[in-house]
Amino acid sequence: MIFEVSHRTTYSYRYPVLQSQHLLHLTPRDSQRQTVLRHSLLIEPAPSSQSEIRDRYGNAVGILTVADAHSELIVHSRSTVDVRPPELPMLGLSTPWEQVGARAVTGDDALDLSVLEFVSVSRHTRPNKDALDYVLPSFPAGRPILEAAYDLTQRMFRDFAFDPSATDVSTPVAHVLKHRRGVCQDFAHVALTCLRVLKLPVRYVSGYLLTHPPEGQPKLQGADASHAWISVWTPEVGWVDFDPTNGLIPSNEHITVAYGRDYDDVSPVSGVLFGGMDQRMSVAVDVTPVG
Repeated sequence: MIFEVSHRTTYSYRYPVLQSQHLLHLTPRDSQRQTVLRHSLLIEPAPSSQSEIRDRYGNAVGILTVADAHSELIVHSRSTVDVRPPELPMLGLSTPWEQVGARAVTGDDALDLSVLEFVSVSRHTRPNKDALDYVLPSFPAGRPILEAAYDLTQRMFRDFAFDPSATDVSTPVAHVLKHRRGVCQDFAHVALTCLRVLKLPVRYVSGYLLTHPPEGQPKLQGADASHAWISVWTPEVGWVDFDPTNGLIPSNEHITVAYGRDYDDVSPVSGVLFGGMDQRMSVAVDVTPVG
């Protein structure tokens, strides 16, 4: 399926920003199940310098400096992406979860750091007893890791309520676990925390999801949003995605932009400002199937 994705972020400031520098994670990734056909960025005001690098995870990162004074900054990303359904493994035939940490080793016994670094705790995934208590019913002894991860995904979908007013970007996982409310970013962090408590390699995935309006109603322009889910590693097939917000394994309606240890590694737009005050942000996202 081919999608057109428009992601427009607008920052407004009470007083002018004299200069700003920004990091952007807005370019979708190429992968086995996804091909980026086109991508462009429109920045207003025009940056004085702009470049792109690859970070340690292979994500495309835009770097820009806006040297002119401005009271508003617009970052508009447009992408055309061809997404294909993944070839899903038999969940019940994956490695028992207790063995997965030990299997994150290459054939010559050298540690595979590209896997092991996702076992480590990050700022948004600090271990706590509530996370351990919540995850253990899905992970009895000897259960295949992908089967257990899918069970955790479905339990979270049943137990947690989507509520944009319940949290913000700084809300800790312990709060989300206690109140069982939040947004996709929160649910991804909860799942990451639960799996890392068990010393399992799991990463945060940012991207987009095709949404469907209620039957008989038109889809509203700009009403979509960024999305987040997780990816779990198993030695048979590598990384397999799970979406705890929707209780499913992503197919061809999830568009991957970037992955990292948690949200901090892949936030869509971040930066440093000289000047400005009372920042206000608005985001409009459209995901449209075109073929």
